[in-house]
Amino acid sequence: MARWIFALAFVLVCYGNGAACVESFVNYPSWRLIGASEFMAYHAFIGPRVIAFLVAPALLGTACTALLLRFRPAAIPLWSVWVAVTLQMVIWLSTATIQWPIQQDLHAHGFSAPLVERLIETNLWLRRLPYAACAVVFLWMAARVAAPGER
Repeated sequence: MARWIFALAFVLVCYGNGAACVESFVNYPSWRLIGASEFMAYHAFIGPRVIAFLVAPALLGTACTALLLRFRPAAIPLWSVWVAVTLQMVIWLSTATIQWPIQQDLHAHGFSAPLVERLIETNLWLRRLPYAACAVVFLWMAARVAAPGER
């Protein structure tokens, strides 16, 4: 069972990183090109889709990562799981305290260039970089699990 939990966590972290990169490097910057009168409708349209296709899988990935604290393949040291959990907690804490309030303000009041710039900047430093580091940790763990003699 531990190998399946790890495999699911690994897939979800990889998927989450890809989806988050599209959100960060494609979607957010394009907001500068959307007219102020269309922005609120666009934001209302995309929000539920981001929740379904990015946030929900990322939450599931975090849950699977946390399960690795108890159920992990023998080849994976406990400290590496703690590093992954900690990196993901940085992301969720940042999301709850910085990015979500910005998103709520944009949803309620419409486009604001300073808010979008703050979203892009904090998203890079407090979500994309920790999530990329988490993916590197997972890649390292996967290499340990896949090493000969680790079955």
